[in-house]
Amino acid sequence: MNSLHGVVRWPVDTVAVAAVGSSGVLVGNHGPQEQPFRLASVTKLLSAYAVLLAAQEGAVDLDQPAGPPGATVRHLLAHASGLAFDDTQVVTAPGVKRIYSNSGFVVLAEVVASCSGIAFADYLTEGVLRPLGMSASRLVGSAAAGAVSSCADLARFAAELQAPKLLAPQLLIEATQVTYPGLDGVLPGYGMEHPNDWALGFELRGRKNPHWTGTRNSPETFGHFGQSGTFLWVDPVAGAACIALTDRDFGPWAHTTWPSFSDAVLAELL
Repeated sequence: MNSLHGVVRWPVDTVAVAAVGSSGVLVGNHGPQEQPFRLASVTKLLSAYAVLLAAQEGAVDLDQPAGPPGATVRHLLAHASGLAFDDTQVVTAPGVKRIYSNSGFVVLAEVVASCSGIAFADYLTEGVLRPLGMSASRLVGSAAAGAVSSCADLARFAAELQAPKLLAPQLLIEATQVTYPGLDGVLPGYGMEHPNDWALGFELRGRKNPHWTGTRNSPETFGHFGQSGTFLWVDPVAGAACIALTDRDFGPWAHTTWPSFSDAVLAELL
């Protein structure tokens, strides 16, 4: 794919990108595919998948109490629990506002570990990473932002997100639909969104503008970006997924390069 080679113009030292088709087949890549990168908040996609797997296996229930009074596992996954961004302060009642919360994912990891009797990093490794062949991936910090992975591994994960083998397809569909519709909130790096649509761990593009995905991406696009200069999106309408990992932290450079890159990838695929 010629569009993938456009990353040579990005203001980064190292970048690895890949595109995956709807059947889970890799359709192109560029850069060091096996090199591990810090994922930052793209970690949340892997952690959310482990929580969903725990729900499927009956270790947890999406509607069981977790976090602040009145909140549930579902609230935590959807950043609607009322927890603050990076501490245990309760800012508002559950289901009132979309408050992006690293703390919520720390709580989710604790819930899975407590209910399953398995450390969360081990649950993620044995339940998600190893079955998908993601041998370069591991959780070395928090469930919110502490994973490292390679582009090749995330391409395998993107294939799972398009043609699931670990999760029941219906559960994945539920997990990628708007949860608690209509909630306003801040999208980190972009400001207040009305509404700030989110699913169960997956951010939804919706009608957000500006956004880190492209103008060609459908509103149904789901994924996440990380402050370490990383992103993964899946566009179920286009039948495509895209991964980008870099060694430069997110900033103004990403605001301009990422959307145009995504548009170029979609234009070539379609």
